[in-house]
Amino acid sequence: MQMTEKKADVVSKKDRHARLLKIISVFRKYDVLFNLVRQRNPYMVRIAFEELGVTFIKIGQMLSTRADLVSPEFVEEFKQLQDNVTVDDFSVVEKTIKEQTGHTVDELFRTFAEKPFASASIGQTHLAKLQDGTQVAVKVQHENVKEIVETDLALLEQALTVLKFAPESNVIDVRKTLFEIKKALLAEIDTKSEAENGNKFYRLNNDQGIIRSPRFYSELSVQGVLTSEYMPGESIKRILDEPLVQDGEQVDQKQKKERHFLAETLVRNFIKQVFTDHFFHADPHPGNILFTRIKEKSVQADEVEHHFSKQFARTDFTVSQIKKLPPYRLTYLDFGMMGHLPPNLADGIANVIIALNTKDIRDIGQSLLAICDRTGKIDEEKFYSELAFFLAPYFKTELGGIDFPELLFQIMQLCHDNNLRIKSEVTLLVKAFGLIEGLVVQLDPEISMLDVARPFAREYMLKKFNLQNEVEDSMFNFWRAFVATPQIPVKVNKFLDILMQGQAQIRFNYKDQETMLKKIEGMLNKVVTAIILAATIVGSSLLVQASSAHPIVYNLGVWGYAATLFVVAIMIINNLKKRFKEWRKKRKEKK
Repeated sequence: MQMTEKKADVVSKKDRHARLLKIISVFRKYDVLFNLVRQRNPYMVRIAFEELGVTFIKIGQMLSTRADLVSPEFVEEFKQLQDNVTVDDFSVVEKTIKEQTGHTVDELFRTFAEKPFASASIGQTHLAKLQDGTQVAVKVQHENVKEIVETDLALLEQALTVLKFAPESNVIDVRKTLFEIKKALLAEIDTKSEAENGNKFYRLNNDQGIIRSPRFYSELSVQGVLTSEYMPGESIKRILDEPLVQDGEQVDQKQKKERHFLAETLVRNFIKQVFTDHFFHADPHPGNILFTRIKEKSVQADEVEHHFSKQFARTDFTVSQIKKLPPYRLTYLDFGMMGHLPPNLADGIANVIIALNTKDIRDIGQSLLAICDRTGKIDEEKFYSELAFFLAPYFKTELGGIDFPELLFQIMQLCHDNNLRIKSEVTLLVKAFGLIEGLVVQLDPEISMLDVARPFAREYMLKKFNLQNEVEDSMFNFWRAFVATPQIPVKVNKFLDILMQGQAQIRFNYKDQETMLKKIEGMLNKVVTAIILAATIVGSSLLVQASSAHPIVYNLGVWGYAATLFVVAIMIINNLKKRFKEWRKKRKEKK
């Protein structure tokens, strides 16, 4: 094992320089950084990523689910990126398992399928059986894939420095984007972390109604090898693609009811993950959710009642009861990207949902400020005004008519323009919310995810509400007001005395006060400079006219003229340079 790692290091060092040159060359060829920063020409960026191989394809695929980092046009373009599917020989798989676990395939498994049933750029998955006969899925990473990804990410950071081109932009921050993607990609190839996440999700969600989750075998899940319970089924995408018709144009009511139940279940379980578990699946796209039909006879009524009551046992939310579960299940897969929410942040998100329900802009704005980091000075009134203008059309639009990626990107822009940065945990949650929302709308366009979420948020806040503390706080505030009331006439009298004596001061602040003062200061400096130059010209003229007195006086006058002309020339050049930069900037923005 040590020899293999050493060999991989030697190979990576040997090819490191050539790989760096290739990254720089491709980035220049397709103008990747400028296009990313300005969010233009997504096709060229996609072609560049495909040319650079596995690491960059994975980066593009991750960006296709990050509407908070790139524009909707880039999201759609990156969705077209496909893994370069490679299949390792079984001898390579055996070697990897032996090196990582210290045991041979025959020692660990009773049977092991030599051909994988799934393969991607990171690894391939084989069916196997444990020694006790349990059927499992074994995901084995391709040889040296971890070293390749880590090397490419390190070289990409170097390339940004070599190119010396990471301009500031109000659209996208390249370095911030790279940091987010690097963190997510390294987490995806960390199989030990994925096994831990999977087992935690299993404990919290498996057998919650129709929700299922595979159990991971920790002793057989090491770096590069991931062993989990095999879960039969097919992607929920098959359900999404089924037309809601039967016999011509008549809607199949049974199918419609089924899809409505699936949509509602996804929403309820996701809300449970967020508000109760504070641990949620951050990448719930159709490929990571399986749909499985089971025989109705295998579901006993007493089991069903137990399972469904267990579905929301941890939520403390009031939900309608049903007599039995339907004969199908939803299974979550792939736990490489998970979200963790601190309880106080979950409270803030619940406040945002409640505020959205009231449609009170100030409440919504204050709730948003609570879940954002401040990166500079904030004009809250300006933020509220822009937020009201931004949300007005969405208040009149049904959920199915909202372009969620575009909405998310615009919210990020609004916050950025007001020196706000949404916390990374919230960004991940909003991204997951967008994916679930996309599934829900396709399953049942009539259901509103926010309508389902609002009652849960209210119940969550009521659960957090402590009546005794509220009563004590109210009584304390009442006592303070009662004690202060007799002092009001005395304070009013003192205030009137101050006014009569002319000692009162009133201070006014207005919007963009500092900017306006700086502009006024700049204008005054120009006026003072003009006065000084005019005085210099007048003085020089008098000295030249009096040159008959002495040659030195004449020379002083000439030098005065020269100095004045020099200063005026510098001012003209600076003004032209400033105008040229503004013109060039506008021209670039129009491209």
